[in-house]
Amino acid sequence: MAYPMLYRKRLIPQECVALKDDEILEWNENIILTKWNALKPKKDLHHGYSCYFRREGIKVSKFYTAENSLLYWYCDIVDFEEENEERLVVTDLLADVIIYPDGFVKVVDIDEMVRCLDEDLITLEQLKRSLTQLDRLLQIIYADKFDTLTIHIENAESSETQ
Repeated sequence: MAYPMLYRKRLIPQECVALKDDEILEWNENIILTKWNALKPKKDLHHGYSCYFRREGIKVSKFYTAENSLLYWYCDIVDFEEENEERLVVTDLLADVIIYPDGFVKVVDIDEMVRCLDEDLITLEQLKRSLTQLDRLLQIIYADKFDTLTIHIENAESSETQ
């Protein structure tokens, strides 16, 4: 089945990149599930999985090292734009949550939200939506229900190892 091309749009730095090498494992009105190799491999980050929750405006990713060890879960607050048969642009709304293997939760990039608002890179409505979605995500994590967001990735990994 042919899917639209996924694009990752970032506000800082400003860029829009086609995720042409991402393998789409599932695409429906609720989620988009992908498997990928890092666009720009770093010292630790090599590959992973991402699950885009279309209604919630959340992307949950599982980051791995080259040795296939879990680095952490990385959650982006996102917005979906320009959706048609050919493309879907996923805009990173800056606020991110990292969940380490030991369970430590870290919220990052909140300062970038203010910078983007000051530089007119994000609208006030996008900023409000980002903060609301961040709050919902943190409520899920703090209620010990993060597994409801990781289940699609975990199931994909299980089916690949069988």
